[in-house]
Amino acid sequence: MPVTVQRRVIFSTLLEREDHPTVDQIFDDVKERIPGVSRTTVYRTLETLANLGLARRTNHFAASARFDGNMEQHHHLVCTRCGKVIDFQDPSLTVADLPDARRSGFTLLDYSVYFEGFCSDCKQPAKAAKARQAKATRAAQKIEAPKELNRDK
Repeated sequence: MPVTVQRRVIFSTLLEREDHPTVDQIFDDVKERIPGVSRTTVYRTLETLANLGLARRTNHFAASARFDGNMEQHHHLVCTRCGKVIDFQDPSLTVADLPDARRSGFTLLDYSVYFEGFCSDCKQPAKAAKARQAKATRAAQKIEAPKELNRDK
C-alpha cells in the first residue's frame, strides 16, 4: 500500500487519540491538517488500516464504528451515559478462560471484553440525581402523611 500524505496523517491522528474515535471524529481532526480531505478517504483509510492489522475496528460500543490504534490485547470500559471508551487491561481476563469455539467450527482470532457503567465524570451527576430523587420522595411522603392522619379522624 503506498504511503500517501493523507494515509500518514490519518494513521498518526488515530494513534494520537486514546478515546476510540469514530470516522467523523478522525475526519474533523484530519481536515484541520489537510483541508481538502474527504470523509470517504478517511473511512477507507481506517478500514484499510484495520484490514492490514494496523488498527482495530471496535463494533460493540454504539451504532457508529470506532477505531483503536492500540493493537495490544486489552478490554474496554464503556460509559453508558456519555459514550466514553476507556482501555482496560486485566491479566485475569485471559484466552484460557474462553470456551472452546472450535466445536462450533469457529476459529477465534481475537477477543475483547467490555464492561458498561458510568465513567468518573458521569458518576458524580448520577449520585446527585439519586440524592435529589430520594429527597423528593421523602418530601412527598411527609406531605402525604398528614392527609392519611386527617382521614383517620
